[in-house]
Amino acid sequence: MSRKIIRTTNAPAPVGPYNQAIAARGELIFVAGQIPLDPKTGAIVGENDIAKQTEQAMANLAAILEEAGVQMQDIVKTTVFISDMNNFVAMNQVYARYFDEASAPARACVEVSRLPKDVLVEIECIAVVP
Repeated sequence: MSRKIIRTTNAPAPVGPYNQAIAARGELIFVAGQIPLDPKTGAIVGENDIAKQTEQAMANLAAILEEAGVQMQDIVKTTVFISDMNNFVAMNQVYARYFDEASAPARACVEVSRLPKDVLVEIECIAVVP
């Protein structure tokens, strides 16, 4: 896999577990936004608990990536949608457990007015096949 971290001092440094940019070469996997649904029951996990919801959304991403033959470290870009930016710190603490800052993917995080099933977080990603 061709995955190169791009960093420059001519742009603001990352303020969390992400990098400014990733250059990638190879087959790409585009994973649809994952919300905190239990895959066995279809029930929402962690009602009103952003940490539990983030954990489930990340677990769902990991399961899809595994089926595609890639791992979390193969992710080159994530987008995190949260319903309340006041939940950012708690979401970010869970998110950071999945990526070390040196090789974390590029990321955007945006607050939205509403998410499917009124969950607190949705996460999508792009990964590159090694």
